[in-house]
This record gives sequence, structure tokens and C-alpha cells, in this order.
Amino acid sequence: MTPASNPEVTEKIVAFLREIGLEVRAAGIAGDVILPGIKVDQGVLFYDPAKLQFPGDLLHEAGHLAVKLPADRKLAGANLGSDPAEEMMAIGWSYAAILHLQLPPEVVFHAAGYRGGSLSLLENFAAGRFLGVPMLQWLGMTYDEKQAREIGAVPYPNMKSWLRAA
Repeated sequence: MTPASNPEVTEKIVAFLREIGLEVRAAGIAGDVILPGIKVDQGVLFYDPAKLQFPGDLLHEAGHLAVKLPADRKLAGANLGSDPAEEMMAIGWSYAAILHLQLPPEVVFHAAGYRGGSLSLLENFAAGRFLGVPMLQWLGMTYDEKQAREIGAVPYPNMKSWLRAA
């Protein structure tokens, strides 16, 4: 399977995002956008099936929405990547999500993404060097290995919660 535009992968990702409680809509998207075929407006993740180049980009943008407070999530707009901590959490969240969906990590971390750093991210995740986990744990969304062992839970990349509650 290639990480490029694939309707079956897109539908699997969209179904998951809706299942966890994010609002996702197919719609025509015009004008300037950060990622081809994707736009966020008032907390709604819009995607244009005709323009979407990489379905995994939906997971990354959803990761930004997922780590926001519910009230902030509803107000989120086009520029989701301005907070470095949130960016790291979105990367970690999207890795957990792609594994949950049993899709190759390259669907999210494709060669055209992450300013040329996708391979480095893939190598780090494969080696168990997980980006964003301390912050995701702090938000109550997952457990690192130590905490999971102490309480008998499953550690990251398993997620305790897919959306930040408070």
C-alpha cells in the first residue's frame, strides 16, 4: 500500500476520527491551505477527496484537535501547528492512531511530510523513542512504560483516551 491518496485508507481514517468524537466532513476546499485537501474551521476537520494527497495528514491534523481542551477544540482553525508542544503531541498521537488502525506508519510519516524529517521520525518510533508521550501522559491520554507497569495498564502507543477531556 502506498501512503499516497487512497480512498479506502481515507475512509478508514475518517471512520475512526468520527468514532472517537471528532467532526469530519468531506467538502470542496478552495484557497490556500497548509496541507493539500485539508482545512480546519471551528473545530471541524474538512477534507476534499479530490485534493487530498496523503490520507495520513488527516490523522496529524486530528492529533492537533485531540490534544486541545474541548472548548479550544471547537474554536480551532487553519493554523493548528503554531505551538511546538502541541506539534509533538500531535505527532505522537498520530503514530498511536496509525498503529491502532493497523496501517503502516508511512501513511502518516510519508516522504513529503514533516519538512523532510519523516524518515527520522519513523526510525525513532521504530526504536521505541516516542515523541510527545510525557505530554500526552500529563494530559491523561496515555501512560509511559514506567507508569503503566506501576498501575498494570498498557503503555503507549496504546491510548487511554483519544481526546483530551480537561
